[in-house]
Amino acid sequence: MNTAEIHIAGAIVHVAPKRMAQAIAAIAQVADVEIRATDPRGKLVVVVEADSGAAILARLDTIQRIDGVLSALLVYQHAESAQSMNEEVIDEGVAT
Repeated sequence: MNTAEIHIAGAIVHVAPKRMAQAIAAIAQVADVEIRATDPRGKLVVVVEADSGAAILARLDTIQRIDGVLSALLVYQHAESAQSMNEEVIDEGVAT
């Protein structure tokens, strides 16, 4: 039985506006982290993918320690078995 999981999380990262470019470059180097939106006032929407909740928190901790980052707050996390992520989803509400 395969018990591997995939965790996907969303976070809001608040960055000092004057350090934004450097912080974005550093965050982009963190494994399995994607910056989905930015705001010039220093707010970023970040998506993190990992194989456990602990790994999600470790990546957020890494982001939190980047120079210029004021906070990194987890706002959403979802976990699924790796097997279920490969299953086809059929939307029964859509006519074919």
